[in-house]
Amino acid sequence: MIADMLADGGRTVHLGGNIGTPLLTRAGEMSPLDACAVELSSFQLMDLTRSPHVAVITNLSPNHLDWHRDMDEYTAAKRRLLDFQSANDFAVLNGDNPATAELRGRGRTKYFGVHTVHDGIIDGLLSISDIRLPGWYNVENVMAAMTAVRGTVSDEAILETVRNFVGVEHRNQWVATVGGVHYYNNSIGSSRARTVATLHAHVGRVLLIAGGRDKKVPFDEMARLLPDHVKVLLLIGEAASQIEAEARRVPCCPPIIRCEGLAEAVAQAHKLAVPGDTVLLSPACTAFDQYRNFEERGRHFVDLVGSLHRSVGGKGLN
Repeated sequence: MIADMLADGGRTVHLGGNIGTPLLTRAGEMSPLDACAVELSSFQLMDLTRSPHVAVITNLSPNHLDWHRDMDEYTAAKRRLLDFQSANDFAVLNGDNPATAELRGRGRTKYFGVHTVHDGIIDGLLSISDIRLPGWYNVENVMAAMTAVRGTVSDEAILETVRNFVGVEHRNQWVATVGGVHYYNNSIGSSRARTVATLHAHVGRVLLIAGGRDKKVPFDEMARLLPDHVKVLLLIGEAASQIEAEARRVPCCPPIIRCEGLAEAVAQAHKLAVPGDTVLLSPACTAFDQYRNFEERGRHFVDLVGSLHRSVGGKGLN
């Protein structure tokens, strides 16, 4: 979204991160006047010795604890995005997230959040109703992007981007509607926090496909949401047992179906869903037990839904 805002504002921008082509392969194309919008993981940040001119931290919650020693190390890695900033640099932080609200940059710092919304208008510029992506977490994403670029590009460029932005592959991506059932691919949801946020973004109770490789992060918070947000829980992968154990501790736990893999989960969901239902792939785990990465897992899901689409008919998959 930041990259699109910069491009709509007339900048030449290079986009890099957990989304495709590594930026190092394109360094020869860049000029000093270009902008780069770069997503950096906690693994990359661990040994960072230079901070960006504009640093954005959207939120902080337990993640990657199968790799980091503990939550303190994970937080310290994210904080290095700010540690080497100068007085001329800019930090954009989530004022509604307890962990990021405690952080501060070394130059200018601005906190986005609900305190910037008045009468449904964000920062006196954008109506929340103009945001086409579902869920409050996407409102926060828009706030973060707006804050990061405002003053660098025109307000008109920001508004144009937001009003035309319909999402990114594997991020709560609508795939198709088959037999009146809506299929969404949130394969990027490799942490329970991402899956929690995505469940909140959907109206009603979904048929949730979850599981994969455990990241040593408890599933208790996600499990508490199941009675109100999940109609059927379809579990796959190495972490299926851990998720099921947490789910069964919750009163009014929804039906749980263990599946051999994603193909069986999609087939089971298709049998159980009725028109108006939503089938959501949001695994709350990494894909590495069965796939090379979350993109491969997401594309497999899209292919499986495509097979349903071809046999039953429906909308989407253009």
